[in-house]
Amino acid sequence: MSIPEKPSIFSRRLILNTSLGGGLVFAIFGIIFWGGFNTAMEVTNTLEFCISCHEMEENVYKEYQKTAHYANRTGVRATCSDCHVPDPWIHKVARKIQASREVLGKITGVIDTPEKFENNRLRLAKNVWHAMKETDSRECRNCHDLEAMNADLQKPRAMNQHTNALKMGQTCIDCHKGIAHKNIRKLLSDEERESLEAPDESLARPNAKLFQLSDLDQAAAAAAKEAAAKAAAEIAAKAAASAKTGDWATITGREIHLIYPGQTSLEWVMNGKDHGGALPFVKGGDRCFTCHDKEAKDMGDRIVGGKHEKAAEPTPISGKRGGIPVMVKAAHDGENLYMQFSWHDANGVLVEDSKRMDPENPIKLAMMFATDDVEYAAQAGCWGSCHHDANGMPHQPEGVDVTKYIKESRTKIEVKGRRGKMRGGWDKLRKPEEIQSALDAKKIMDLVRYSGGSHKVEDGMILSNRKMDGDSSDVEFKSEYSNGMWTINMSRKLNSGTTDDLTLAQDKLYNFGFAIHDDYTNGRFHHVSFGYKLGFDNPKAEINAVKW
Repeated sequence: MSIPEKPSIFSRRLILNTSLGGGLVFAIFGIIFWGGFNTAMEVTNTLEFCISCHEMEENVYKEYQKTAHYANRTGVRATCSDCHVPDPWIHKVARKIQASREVLGKITGVIDTPEKFENNRLRLAKNVWHAMKETDSRECRNCHDLEAMNADLQKPRAMNQHTNALKMGQTCIDCHKGIAHKNIRKLLSDEERESLEAPDESLARPNAKLFQLSDLDQAAAAAAKEAAAKAAAEIAAKAAASAKTGDWATITGREIHLIYPGQTSLEWVMNGKDHGGALPFVKGGDRCFTCHDKEAKDMGDRIVGGKHEKAAEPTPISGKRGGIPVMVKAAHDGENLYMQFSWHDANGVLVEDSKRMDPENPIKLAMMFATDDVEYAAQAGCWGSCHHDANGMPHQPEGVDVTKYIKESRTKIEVKGRRGKMRGGWDKLRKPEEIQSALDAKKIMDLVRYSGGSHKVEDGMILSNRKMDGDSSDVEFKSEYSNGMWTINMSRKLNSGTTDDLTLAQDKLYNFGFAIHDDYTNGRFHHVSFGYKLGFDNPKAEINAVKW
């Protein structure tokens, strides 16, 4: 009897009656298949693959090439897959399956030409926006982390918006639609936009903050803060000590950049479709000053020529400048507030007689004082009185003269303008007794105005409308024009004793804003400031009136 041949190690039966050789072959096949599958999948993640069809190459690729995601100072490039394909494998496969619909759209002719793609752009974009919203902008966060952003290196507007996003539960795509492609956010309806960009409370981190180098050394940070406060107090003390009565050269001023606002009303500021800062303004109580003070000098240039995408100027004035830098100084003597405003004229631009809106006055200077009791005064300054239905604005009612007014005088103000509604509240006037009650409580914007040609001085207020027929005996102006420089000095009693004037107490802060009409202009064709805090011998005030 023959002895059975001993099976080789590769033919021995192991688990599930599988030979070692068969298992090895299966494993090798699996590795090759897995490797081949993943290699092929990664090939579809390359930029070259993504733009292999002309709809992508001729449309979105050209848009993307103009953005910071394609080329930037650090040389870090985010390609299509970095933004549109998840890193986790299971989510990546799911995205590839979804992408087959786009291939099908190409094959079936739904998006097989640039024109057809453009017609479907909003639908395709909404698919991406919804997906990113659901994942808390997962692909953005592969590179960007709000808490890792250095607040010291960001502009005030960016720092403020990112801080609000952390605290309110917003995600990247809420604000950054169109960051790599054509921005078609404006095509969303108000309802769609508000739903899509609503904060998610589950994502809110109220105690989180942006990174600051000072956080690495708490003791040093505390010492720096104390030193800064001490330095500010010393500067204020020196300014007060050096101030000589009537000598403006001894007063330290603040340069404030006025901007040309176009038709940007309060309703424009509060509407997210128009203004990216609407949510923190309405919900968070943010001030225009916080985001825009340091960038004001660049803002008006885009508006004045009628080229701003959102801030409309339908009738641009040729040659008009977008902003005016004004040096503002303030002092007091315990009974009067003194202010000096100085600025250069429009570089000697001569305005033809036929184009002068106010032929008598080459310039006019107006200023506003208000307490925090006036809604929006602390946040928006003069903008709190500028509405979408006022004279010269988009929704001015035909044949009706609508001047400035504040919310305290209206029962409702239409902000969104949905379903054909006119924005503003000119016809929603409160009852006379309610308006009188607001006046008694000093819920007004106190105004003074000076005309540089006629030397006319006006005193008034804004409540239900703008009234400029008050007693101006408590206000004095003196102006000088020399070598292209306007200098205007104003004095105003701290307490005039009249009902339509705001009494200024030396231990409080007040909201202050001002506007200049230059080039013989009138109406809304002016330059305006954001709202600032005016105080007396207070180093924390943005405009500090020191005692003479």
